[in-house]
Amino acid sequence: MKTFEIAVIGGGLAGMIAAIALARGGRNVALIAPKAAGEDRRTTALMDQSIRFLDRLTLWEKLKPSAAPLATMRIIDGTNRLLRAPTTTFRAAEVGLDAFGYNFPNKALMEVLDAAAEAEGNITRFNAFAAAIEMSSDVVAITLSDNDMLTAEFVIGADGRKSKLRETIGIDTRNWSYPQSAMVLNFQHSLPHENISTEFHTESGPFTQVPLPGNRSSLVWVQNPADAEARRELSLAELSDVVEERMQSLLGKVTVEEGVQIWPLSGMMAHRSGKGRAALIGEAAHVFPPIGAQGLNLSLRDVMALHDILCGRPELPVPSDAGNQFDRKRRADIMTRTASVDVLNRSLLSDFLPMQVLRAAGLHILSAIPPLRSLVMREGIEPGRGLRDIPAAIRDGLRRKKA
Repeated sequence: MKTFEIAVIGGGLAGMIAAIALARGGRNVALIAPKAAGEDRRTTALMDQSIRFLDRLTLWEKLKPSAAPLATMRIIDGTNRLLRAPTTTFRAAEVGLDAFGYNFPNKALMEVLDAAAEAEGNITRFNAFAAAIEMSSDVVAITLSDNDMLTAEFVIGADGRKSKLRETIGIDTRNWSYPQSAMVLNFQHSLPHENISTEFHTESGPFTQVPLPGNRSSLVWVQNPADAEARRELSLAELSDVVEERMQSLLGKVTVEEGVQIWPLSGMMAHRSGKGRAALIGEAAHVFPPIGAQGLNLSLRDVMALHDILCGRPELPVPSDAGNQFDRKRRADIMTRTASVDVLNRSLLSDFLPMQVLRAAGLHILSAIPPLRSLVMREGIEPGRGLRDIPAAIRDGLRRKKA
């Protein structure tokens, strides 16, 4: 029977990054993940904190040629409601950065991760599923779908919303759904995007364009499920015209590429992120709509926390309560981010006038008080970086307006 310090179950983006990070942190890692069956045509935007983490893992330079910087983020109220928010623009230069983050195809990141895992001496990959997991106070025993067996001091579940590990260790979840689907696609355009990401707020949800290298962008269009299905039936030329109209022709002529996908929107949060000799990361622990570029960034903060707990003293055995430590460390961030995305999404759907007032007023305040806008941008890039200074920023902004 093979023995490891860490076993990572799941070969998606979060699982792969976790395996590489912990291996380079000095741990001997088993990566339990069959090769992906299909090609992921989606894109991901990673914020500055996540990019810096990839850089420390020596992965960023290999990914950078496939990425486009997000230098400016613009929010446009595209509703027809009585109370409309002003257009609000956030510029990375206001917080001393060249870019808030970078957008790239998931396929490009997975190719970089596959190569890194293959070359990493501390990773042994098993191209099988975890068929059975047995936990004890001293060790984790895993039986694979090909009947191979291994043990580890600690196990990480990166095995998605139907996590085998989460079920095994008896962690319940809270689940909810939205009356929405996300249409995800890439498109070419005749005018340069100038590294600007534009998010139109509509009555059915956000319509978010994010730059890709060259005159290309990705789009996440949250809409009524019936509308999404009807639009998927359009020809690419017809859909291109619809997207261009929704974009208000800001990027000129639009040409939608093959590979349009639709994803029903739902949410899930595990009651705990870990206990004992186990931890849950990525969609095994939290799922929410693709709004605000939060999904993989939240998962990478899971990995950063595990790296701090498990690799601080790699010469020592893994602590038997590492999962409990991880749960305590991650709980506030996961709950805060999940709630904020949920509130933003529901505020767009709501016809309740006070909710519309609050949303519009919030964007008015951000437009009018630059120090507050700056702190909110810092908080979006790296949790904890800006919120503790918000009261002082509000006072400073009010003093400026009076002067």
